[in-house]
This record gives sequence, structure tokens and C-alpha cells, in this order.
Amino acid sequence: MGIKLIFLVLFFAVMVGVGIYSRRHVTSVDGFVLGGRSVGPWLTAFAYGTSYFSAVVFVGYAGQFGWKYGIASTWIGIGNAVIGSLLAWVVLGRRTKVMTQHLGSRTMPDFFGERYGSKALKIAASVIVFVFLIPYTASVYNGLSRLFGMAFNIPYAWCVIVMAVFTAIYVILGGYMATAINDFIQGIIMLGGIAAVIAAVLSGQGGFMNAISQMAQLPSDVPLTEGQPGAFTSFFGPDPLNLLGVVILTSLGTWGLPQMIGKFYAIKDEKSINTGTVISTLFAVVVSGGCYFLGGFARLFDSPAIYDETTGAVVYDSIIPYMLSSLPDILIGIVVVLVLSASMSTLSSLVLTSSSTMTLDLIKGNIVKKMSEKKQIVTMQVLILFFIVVSVVIALNPPTFIAQLMGISWGALAGAFLAPFLYGLYWKGVTRAGVWAGFVVGVGLTVSNMFLSFIESPINAGAAAMVAGLIVVPVVSLITPKLKKDKVDEIFTCYDEKVTITMKHSLKEQG
Repeated sequence: MGIKLIFLVLFFAVMVGVGIYSRRHVTSVDGFVLGGRSVGPWLTAFAYGTSYFSAVVFVGYAGQFGWKYGIASTWIGIGNAVIGSLLAWVVLGRRTKVMTQHLGSRTMPDFFGERYGSKALKIAASVIVFVFLIPYTASVYNGLSRLFGMAFNIPYAWCVIVMAVFTAIYVILGGYMATAINDFIQGIIMLGGIAAVIAAVLSGQGGFMNAISQMAQLPSDVPLTEGQPGAFTSFFGPDPLNLLGVVILTSLGTWGLPQMIGKFYAIKDEKSINTGTVISTLFAVVVSGGCYFLGGFARLFDSPAIYDETTGAVVYDSIIPYMLSSLPDILIGIVVVLVLSASMSTLSSLVLTSSSTMTLDLIKGNIVKKMSEKKQIVTMQVLILFFIVVSVVIALNPPTFIAQLMGISWGALAGAFLAPFLYGLYWKGVTRAGVWAGFVVGVGLTVSNMFLSFIESPINAGAAAMVAGLIVVPVVSLITPKLKKDKVDEIFTCYDEKVTITMKHSLKEQG
């Protein structure tokens, strides 16, 4: 117990110390929200990765999908690395930085307002962010409850409150720069922790080859492959179609999430984008690939401890904590700090995104006509506190509909924003009606499915919403009135601007 407590005290002391150190950057709105748009590649890449992977992934998704798909769940981690990190940086990184800086936009709703010349779109987008980020924020706490119960016998309520208090302190003190530096520290903990845990768990099963051999003998209980041994060690697992839905939602989804895209707004320069792409991808390979690979061995830990006493159903959130319960104290301490790191980095990113969106896109210019820089920063700091308190209240006593909403919040946000944002960076022909159609389809499909269940899995519904948006936005844009050509041409001049660079970075043509 002493080792675990020392780890926790050190962890929280460093987080607060970084918040105090980062206060010097909080002199302007750009400094508070985007770190002055001058954040280097390592900090940005780790901020992107740690915002991507929280306790929801490590405790919830890894256990759930590992149980369902076996070793094939590793494909989810590979998809997260290739589509969610590598391609996201290559396709969105540079163009997002250039266009948002040209438009002077600091948030995703602000981008929609400026890019499409519509205040209504900006307000609608900020309402979508507000509605769906709060339950997502509350869900981040859920992965901690069983883990803390297993490691410390601390009541869940206390661990939620302590985590919320420390997150509030460093985000309010240092804004984006504090979250970016802390994300870097937390990311290093996550990398080391994942590697140590995988090695320890497989060692407890007699090594990798022995664990695979045991998995191969288990009969499948999935309808498509029921009774077949070896399904859980096969290349695409026992249920490839549903596995594909999970890969699409958890990988392509990052392209439309405001707390992820915001990282590209803040990056410093061209070189930082290239370096950040490599670092972010490698980080995702280790952390996400490692999580799902570990979860793939879940069925070797079949025990009464992971079943609900009343219904007899598998409680997915209890699988990973049970897998880890037999580890030595020092490793359990590392795991607790690992999951805390993953959760706090995601939580800080979510509350900063929510508060900046509410302040800059809803309150400023609509409710309060004139807001000085200082008043905007103070408003954001107050709203960070508000969002954390609301998410704590929900997390301590989650009603059923909120629990359902947590599952669809990612799908609704990405379904609504992915297509209008992606096409808006590349195609001059997107219309306001096309963007509205994207918003309606994304939110409408995921929310209606929550009540009507026409798509069995909410994860597949979220994936379907994203794909539908990618089709609907261009189709509607082709048949609806275009935006003013001169205005759109002016926006896209940001990509044609001539800059002078040194010979070290470019070779001139020989005459």
C-alpha cells in the first residue's frame, strides 16, 4: 500500500507543479486555449495520443472487445495507429493549422462559423459539443472505479473527486500548455506501464506461446462461429463484421472530435507536423495496440469474479482489473498511475474544449456582446470548474439514459463534424445546407438509434453515421446554392501563400 500511495502523491505533485509553471502562458485567449499556437511536435503528439486513449479504452474497451474478438482485437489498435493517428496527421494536420490560423478560429464551431460564413452553424456546433462532451467526460471516470477498488479499497466517490480536483487545478492554472506538458509526462507513464503490464500478464500464463496455445483451444460462443475452437486466435476473429465497425468508429472517429482536432490548431510549424506524425503513430501502436493485445487474452481469466451475480452476464469493465489483481504491488501501483494518466489527460482535454467552445462560440458576441481578453479567460476558467463539477455529479450517480448517451457521444460528435470539417479543408464546393445535412445525419442517426435500435450495436451506429455524413454532405452541396465565390477563394488563398525557406529545407530548381 505504501508503494502505491507514494506513486500517487508524486504523480499529483508533478501535475500541480506543471500547472504553476505554465501560468506564464495564460496572458491571452490564444495562450490559454492553444498555447500561443507555438507548441512543439513532442508535446503535440503526446497531447493527441493521451487525449485519444483514456481509461475507457484501457479498462472498458480492451476488456470488452478482447472478450468478444480474442487476439483479433489487436486490429483495433492497429486501426487506431494507422487511421486514427498516421492518416489523421497526414490528411488533416497541415491544412487544419494553415486554414484555422488564416481564419483566426480557435475552436471547431468557430471554424464552421468562419469557413461557411454562418453564425447559426457556429452556435449549432457549439451546442452539439456541449451536449455530447459532458457525458463523454463523465464516462472517463468509470474506468477507474473497479481499478481503485481492487488496488486501494478506496470508495469510488473519493477517487473521482480527487482526480477532478487535481485536473481542475492544473487546467485552470496553466490552460492548454499545462495540459500539453502533463500529457507528455502522462504519455511516458502510459508507454512504460503498458509494456510492463503485458510482460507480467503473459508471464503469469506461462509465456506468449503458451497463452496463445490455451486461447486456441477455447470454443467460440459467437453465433457465426459457435462451437469452433481456434476462433479467438484466428486472423480476423469470430465476428469480422462487427470488429470492422469498432475499427471504423474508434479510428476514423478522431477525425471529427473537437478535442482531437484542436491539437492541430496549436502546433508550431511544418517540421513539427512531420515529426509529430511519426511520434503520434508510434505512441498509438504501443498504447492502443498494447491495450487491445492485452485484452485479447481476456478469456484465459474466466472467473466468477467477472460475472454479474444477479444476471450472470459478463461485466466487461471488471475483466482488466481482474487480470491485473494478481500482479505484484509495484506493478499494480504503475497500472493505477497509468490509468489515472490516461484518464486525466483525456479529462483535461475535454473540459478545456467544452469551456473554450462555450465561452468563445456561445457566450461571446451572443450573450455578452463585448468581452475583454481577461474576461474571456476568467469565463473559461469558471466554466472548466462547472464542467468538472457536472461530470463528477453524473459520474457519481449515472442515470440509465446518460449511460446510454456515453456510448453514442463519440459517434454523434464524429458523425456530425467529420464530413463538414474534412471537406471544408479540401473542397470549395461545400455549402451551408450540406453542413446542416451533415449535422442532422450525424446526430439524428446516433440519437434515434439509441431509442429505436434499428442498428443493434451503438458502435456500428456511430460508424454508420460517419460514413453517411461523408456521402450526404457532398450530395446536398451539389444541389444547393453555393457560397459566394470570391469569399471562398479568399479563404483558400491561405494554401497558395508564398513563403521563403532555407536551402536546408528545400532545393531550388536548376535553370
